[in-house]
Amino acid sequence: MIKTLSAVQDVAYDVEIPGSRVGPDDGPWPRPYHILAEAELARELELTAKPLSFSIGSRYSAYGVNFQPCHVYSTQDRYTVQQLNVHGRIWTFTGVFDGHLGDLTVEHTAYHLPIIVKELLSSSPPERLQDPAEVSRILSDATTSFDHAIAGDILRVFPGGVEALANIPQSTIQAIINRNTDPQFLKKARLCMYGTTALIALVDPDHQNLWVANVGDSQAVLVSPNGPLKWKSELLTANHNCDNDAEISRVISEHPGEPECILDRRVLGALAPTRCIGDIPFKQPSEFTRKILYNIFPGYRDTSAWDEFLDRNISPPYITAEPEITHRKLSPNTDNGFLILCSDGLADLWSTTFSDEQRMVDEWGGVVAEVVNKEGMSGKTNLALKLLRHSIGGEDVKSVSRVLTLDMNIPWIDDTTIVIQTL
Repeated sequence: MIKTLSAVQDVAYDVEIPGSRVGPDDGPWPRPYHILAEAELARELELTAKPLSFSIGSRYSAYGVNFQPCHVYSTQDRYTVQQLNVHGRIWTFTGVFDGHLGDLTVEHTAYHLPIIVKELLSSSPPERLQDPAEVSRILSDATTSFDHAIAGDILRVFPGGVEALANIPQSTIQAIINRNTDPQFLKKARLCMYGTTALIALVDPDHQNLWVANVGDSQAVLVSPNGPLKWKSELLTANHNCDNDAEISRVISEHPGEPECILDRRVLGALAPTRCIGDIPFKQPSEFTRKILYNIFPGYRDTSAWDEFLDRNISPPYITAEPEITHRKLSPNTDNGFLILCSDGLADLWSTTFSDEQRMVDEWGGVVAEVVNKEGMSGKTNLALKLLRHSIGGEDVKSVSRVLTLDMNIPWIDDTTIVIQTL
């Protein structure tokens, strides 16, 4: 945050904060905030959101922000825009990752998953990559194999796997984990404790195909031309969480006779997402957590919250890293529109404005399209920052100031990442 803020103050009530992170119990309300002048507000928003722009070849661009205004808290979102050299040709990989419980697994995923995708693309003959189904398979395999390796890296040092843990003394397990000769082993063990969503967009070298692979509740919206200066917005992803009745039904069908596999619209009564990378306590038998994760130094003072859901863990896995993949054809050498990728924090900001998902994504598309209609696809405006500004109040200086400067020591909105990629 900038060192000197406007001396003009006002107070905010919980109902004035967009999203669903705070309520009456997070009082006392009202809380003060600073009303910023426009120049000060724009500077503070840029410092907090850290907008970036990326050139993708000579024709296309991407714009990104990662926003969390609570300065005593570090965002657990990550994003990446990369160009992958596969058989001497350039693919574009874009990813948004929304971590939870900690940032270790999301950081690991954002760095390593593009490498895995590149390796698998490179292992397939160039002619096979002409088949969209082959690329979809690669994206699925990359995500699931990467996820399986998180627990697999730990279990391989325990002969006999999870089933044998009951016969290994606790002191031996502690020594294996905390004094392993592999200096990275302790970090690998900690990766099991946290989780992240993964939203990936992949464009082929000829710019003829777009793939979107989704694990979790981030969102992808394709905004395409629909006549002169007109656009249509298409939501390409479903939310993989317990707000989605189809996902709840899927989990229940996979665990017959277990009425508490979904409890209070949470997996095992504890986790909202139904598809994630990591979150190994929901994918391995409970002994994995109790024998291995509980023995990571310095240990847990209170395991009661974990034990409560582990007692319901009868036939894992209860969540999966299997992505849902959507493929769309693109037209090379023409403007195909743009792609909005975002963590669920963006939808949260709009949750009190629109209950209809299509109306919400139409609004997102309209905000960005207004800029594109004026500046073209290669304009100077950071499109992600424009959409973020609109989402927290737009031209209403008091509303934007309220989100930026609320006097509170816990996050009052969710981490919000937006990447907009021209196609």
